[in-house]
Amino acid sequence: MARKVYLEDIPLDEAWRRLIAALEAASRWQPLPGETVSLPDALGRVTAEPVWAATSAPHYHASAMDGYAVRARSAETAADTHPVQLAIPAEAHYVDTGDPLPSWADAVIPIENVQLVATPNSKFQIPDSDSAFRIPHSAIEIRSSVAPWSHVRAMGEDMVATELVLPSNHTLRPVDLGAIAGCGHASVKVRRRPRVAVIPTGTELVPAGTPVKPGDIIEYNSLVLAAQVQTWGGAAARWPIIPDDFERIAGAVREAAQTHDLILLNAGSSAGSEDFSARVVETLGSLLVHGVAVRPGHPVILGMIESAVSNPQSPIPVIGVPGYPVSAALTGEIFVEPILSRWLGRAPLQAIALPAQISRKVASPMGDDEYMRVTVGKVGDRVIATPLSRGAGVITSLVRADGIVRIPRFSEGLQAGDAVTVRLYRAPGEIDRTLVAIGSHDLSLDLLGQFLAERSPGTRLASANVGSLGGLIALRRGEAHLAGTHLLDPDTGEYNVPYVRRYLPDTPTVLVALVGRKQGLLVQPGNPRRVQTLADLRREDVTFVNRQRGAGTRVLLDFELGKLGLIPESIRGYDREEYTHLAVAAAVASGVADCGLGIHSAAAALGLDFVPLFDERYELAIPQQFYESPLLQPLLALLHDEDYRAAVAQMPGYDVRGMGTVVARVL
Repeated sequence: MARKVYLEDIPLDEAWRRLIAALEAASRWQPLPGETVSLPDALGRVTAEPVWAATSAPHYHASAMDGYAVRARSAETAADTHPVQLAIPAEAHYVDTGDPLPSWADAVIPIENVQLVATPNSKFQIPDSDSAFRIPHSAIEIRSSVAPWSHVRAMGEDMVATELVLPSNHTLRPVDLGAIAGCGHASVKVRRRPRVAVIPTGTELVPAGTPVKPGDIIEYNSLVLAAQVQTWGGAAARWPIIPDDFERIAGAVREAAQTHDLILLNAGSSAGSEDFSARVVETLGSLLVHGVAVRPGHPVILGMIESAVSNPQSPIPVIGVPGYPVSAALTGEIFVEPILSRWLGRAPLQAIALPAQISRKVASPMGDDEYMRVTVGKVGDRVIATPLSRGAGVITSLVRADGIVRIPRFSEGLQAGDAVTVRLYRAPGEIDRTLVAIGSHDLSLDLLGQFLAERSPGTRLASANVGSLGGLIALRRGEAHLAGTHLLDPDTGEYNVPYVRRYLPDTPTVLVALVGRKQGLLVQPGNPRRVQTLADLRREDVTFVNRQRGAGTRVLLDFELGKLGLIPESIRGYDREEYTHLAVAAAVASGVADCGLGIHSAAAALGLDFVPLFDERYELAIPQQFYESPLLQPLLALLHDEDYRAAVAQMPGYDVRGMGTVVARVL
């Protein structure tokens, strides 16, 4: 069969229309049938039918207090000036909380409101424990009246037999299980869990934990997809990795179709020579969609294949999930969750929507709905959403994301300050306790976030790496609480203060020392190019990797190149930019470059050699209003925490002696 290259770019709503039409035709667009489970196994399940009370709760008139059951009318004249005595047990009967009332009683007087009365023939003794109240006494004396049904839980107060306790299509919570048990049931009928097969494909894939070599890709998409399915109420089965072989993939899909309601066929959904998913779906059933206008997740496949589940003549859906991890996870959110919710009889899950302002300009593909990952924090009285990496292969962008901003198709993107709606992955309360750091990257700042999470649970540090200048600009715009900066002023040789004066002229700012750092050349192990100074960068056999414009390291590099009279354009690789020290280290470690300027700890992290060249100051620029705010105090306290200081000092190239001191107040 000739390979078919997909050329479709189906809008998302049209893709859904095609899928729903096919599911309706197959009688698979309705809730799944029910099954009966015991209450201990019912948490989180969805009721398949209403729950009616089998018995009342309570099913008798019960005392709500420890005391004496009485007829209310017998005590209606009681007062301080006119105490009333009631004979035991004919007129007053002792009851514990939960005991049934005698048939003649209609009220309970709490034990603390009665006085025991002894007579010569009652053999009364002063009680010294609660149990003593259970022995026969002559009478009780009361000095206030009691209303009918006081301190009594009347029969059916909670639930009455035949009453509706829970409707169908209700997701069961812990309290719901108590209510079901309390009205006389030991089990409940719930929707059957949708059975979902997750099939990873790709010759290049290796299981997690396997030693890897160049070309190997650790397979974890199936882990993420299966966990999503379970979180959304389904039952997931993960297949072992299937190599890129049409017959083996088709066989796995055919097998899965016999016992599952939905198949997620991961990877192989594009149009490469080893992308077989579309052909498999077309061969085993019908291909509805190949290519949806969403980013990430463009090469999604939607189809139907023959099945033996419930009805052999009724096909089941199959979704070809893109191989890039962000695309895979978002495909789960966009397509899988709504299908599972439909089968479970509930509405699709709706994330909390939070209005925010985007922190920087964003260009977006004109023809696609884009799902952009963002971090979110409340800075002053504004909620700021900061875009994260948009690469479909960057799973950490989802780990770090506080939510998703959807940019509609045919939009040209967003301008800095535009209003957006964030679909939150976190609770709004977490956003209120998020510290937003935008600026230069440093490993000590990453470690600070970890210590903050341990020392002050619930407080988070969300950081975006845009370089020192970008951080100061973010502070000027009111988009961050603090910025890491290490900008050397070439005119004065002073760090940071001149730049704060220049970029934050109207914002009183406190500069706090974080670390002193060694900057130098990150080189491959053994330094095979024998790179020793910046002057070596002029050599034809040396390839360099740079930091982005506005990064403090880039400013330092340009300053030092100027002192040497080196023209930047003469350096091979000067125009290749990375946004973090670790990214520079990765470029050198991978052989893309021979060297790059960065910090010692980044070289050590990836097993590189380091040629020390310069000492610099890395400081935190904090607007005074935030420096004095309660939100920042846990972070500032950590700068004096001995454990944190020791952890930073253990990393090579750091000097922590000044950590936490106020370097300057720029007012």
